[in-house]
Amino acid sequence: MNNNKPLLPLRRMALALAVSVAAGHSYADTLQIPAQPLGSALKQLGQQSNLQLFFSPELVAGKQAPAVSGDLAPEQALQQLLQGSGLTFEQSADTVVVKPAASAGTMTSGSLELAPTDVKVVGDWLGDADQSVVQNHPGARTVIRREAMVEQGAMNVRDVLRGIPGVQVQDSNGTGGSDLSLNVGVRGLTSRLSPRSTVLIDGIPAAFAPYGQPQLSMAPISSGNLDSIDVVRGAGSVRYGPQNVGGVINFVTRAIPEKATGELSTTMETSRHGGWKHTESAFVGGTADNGMGVALLYTGVNGNGYRERNNGNDIDDVMLKTHWAPTDVDEFWLNFHYYDGRADMPGGLTQAQYDHNPYQSLRDYDYFSGRRKDVSFKWLRQIDDATQFEVLTYYTDSFRGSAIAARDMKTLSFYPRNYHTFAIEPRLSRIFFVGPTTQEVSVGYRYLKEAMREQSSRLALIDNVPTVTPTSDGHVFQDRSGGTEASAYYIDDKIDVGNWTITPGIRFEHINTDWRDRPVPDANYRTVPEKNRSITSNEPLPALSVMYHLSDAWKLFANYETSFGSLQYFQLGQGGVGDSTANGLEPEKAKTYEIGTRYDNGHWAGELTAFYIDFDDELQYISNDVGWTNLGATKHQGLEASVRYDLAGLDPRLEGLSVNGGYTYTRATYEGEIPGFKGRDLPFYSRQVATAGLRYAVNRWTWNLDAYAQSKQRAPGTGMNANGSFNGNYITEPSADGQYGDIPGYVTWHARGGYDFGPQLSNLKLAAGVKNLFDKQYFTRSSDNNAGIYVGEPRTFYVQASVGF
Repeated sequence: MNNNKPLLPLRRMALALAVSVAAGHSYADTLQIPAQPLGSALKQLGQQSNLQLFFSPELVAGKQAPAVSGDLAPEQALQQLLQGSGLTFEQSADTVVVKPAASAGTMTSGSLELAPTDVKVVGDWLGDADQSVVQNHPGARTVIRREAMVEQGAMNVRDVLRGIPGVQVQDSNGTGGSDLSLNVGVRGLTSRLSPRSTVLIDGIPAAFAPYGQPQLSMAPISSGNLDSIDVVRGAGSVRYGPQNVGGVINFVTRAIPEKATGELSTTMETSRHGGWKHTESAFVGGTADNGMGVALLYTGVNGNGYRERNNGNDIDDVMLKTHWAPTDVDEFWLNFHYYDGRADMPGGLTQAQYDHNPYQSLRDYDYFSGRRKDVSFKWLRQIDDATQFEVLTYYTDSFRGSAIAARDMKTLSFYPRNYHTFAIEPRLSRIFFVGPTTQEVSVGYRYLKEAMREQSSRLALIDNVPTVTPTSDGHVFQDRSGGTEASAYYIDDKIDVGNWTITPGIRFEHINTDWRDRPVPDANYRTVPEKNRSITSNEPLPALSVMYHLSDAWKLFANYETSFGSLQYFQLGQGGVGDSTANGLEPEKAKTYEIGTRYDNGHWAGELTAFYIDFDDELQYISNDVGWTNLGATKHQGLEASVRYDLAGLDPRLEGLSVNGGYTYTRATYEGEIPGFKGRDLPFYSRQVATAGLRYAVNRWTWNLDAYAQSKQRAPGTGMNANGSFNGNYITEPSADGQYGDIPGYVTWHARGGYDFGPQLSNLKLAAGVKNLFDKQYFTRSSDNNAGIYVGEPRTFYVQASVGF
């Protein structure tokens, strides 16, 4: 195919489309089409005639077309172009489909019936995230496949996300310090409990309540159940919300297979400081002759982590997936998901305690537990060859509970919380042909309703034993409820014209959130007066993305998008008097700009993106005492780069040897008007993160060597008083209590070797590896209830085994 005149991608890259809509006629046209690759010639024929041409890139790849010129009917010209190619065409009015000669005969008079590999409306931008979709996404996007997760020795999704450009994973700490939580920040945004990315599981929000409680203190996601992790850092805000300044992270679970398939796998790991932790996964599924498909997925995690006390885990994650295609135009999916977990939280250390033994834990009762039950249903109808209708609806029932000792270790508080979410989202997508353009317009609407109930109680800790006292007897001293009703409307138009793909769009969010503090006796049995607070937001969120196709392999892109973060339940209830809202807190809005390029020719691939995020008044969590505050304007800017090269392109003897690398530079700073703080780094992000990897697959062996490095971080010593005001101090030296001070950067290495015995031995695969190969000691900090220093994972050995049938 001629790289200077590439075929345009259309609908999952299954087809290329060359279109010209002129005044309809069947007379001869004066055509001038030089000899060239067939795909480019067909494109020119469509531009010079009244034909609408559909053709697959795979069909025309490597084929040449002769020169055609003169006063010819378009059909005559098409016959000449296809001569000797082994292809033919079928026509209905001015619509023509190019096909292999053997597949002719699917057209009927007056209508167009396309074969299964033909045109499909894109509809869902995320989908299965196959390589062609990612290649043509007009923004920064990275997909990690299951094979790579296994080769990383991943026990959880944190291990996988750490190596993605622009994504920073904070080690478990504080009240987000259990193996159930997920602490991910994108491009310098706060990582504590991942509040600024839209995190999805097969397109369903993973958060308890996407608007009112987006934090992932419980992330109901197990790496053993996943096919891929799709991280869209740009050009996704119109379709997915509400909070997406940190992009969209979609965890794609294992697909229902066409043939009956099963797999059992286990990973076990240990270090010299803790015990054994292991994960087991099971997968079985298949599709019957009647088109009914079923898959059952299970992952369990059990055992102790790398600390000496209070770091046990017990997690069960099970999913039942079904798919049915009763007609040629209808498909149904019905999925059930159950997640139940309990994990201890070790607690932070003072500087002296850390110096004495960084792997100790002085808390015996802190834990986090959670349970989630959800069901989702999706119906997709292909109304005609150019129109697709889809409805997605889901319901989630989540519980999360925790026990957390106070900093002075005198009380033990309990926080049971319940959340319910229901949503329905219809979407209509249709392709139009207007002049020289092909346009896919999608119109969607999502209605989402949340409800929550949050309570608190406590016992005294006397000689480290939970004890009933007159003021700490386990009665509920805080009882809050609330809910959100939100409607999101969106429309976008994907326009293909020449070598350009231009997608304007807009999302409109209408959000009503209510919060109520019920009048219950406080810790001293004084009745707390009732408080009722509410906030309504109406926000238009425009976006625009542009991609230029230099070739099938090389793309240029740029985009602009806006995001909106409504006030959450905790923020709405924070501070204030009576029914006043949130101590002056306001929702936040941000604008994101990207420009970048992507290249993938099969042997080597790379992506380079520059980004800029402009917050008008960013909400920032400061500490447990201060809570959240509107910091004012902040700015996030930087550069993301990734590359992969298969060395067989240099020498065939290097077949199976590949290298990869990534680098991210981020500068996230406060830009408000508070004296002495402009230009200061925001907390808990590294300006520089780099990854490097070497993979060698030879015969049945696979060898991996990977490195991860991050520069220092600032702890949250942002100079805040207990009332949320600035005091002018900016702490960089370590504090005695472990909360504040710079966090040094570090480098870790990971090595693994594995062997695949093949189908003759039930597809048995065995592997062994080492994380943190050189036992680098590193740490992070927290300033919430479990304030202090948290050591990172030491040298850890693991083994893997799996069998398939």
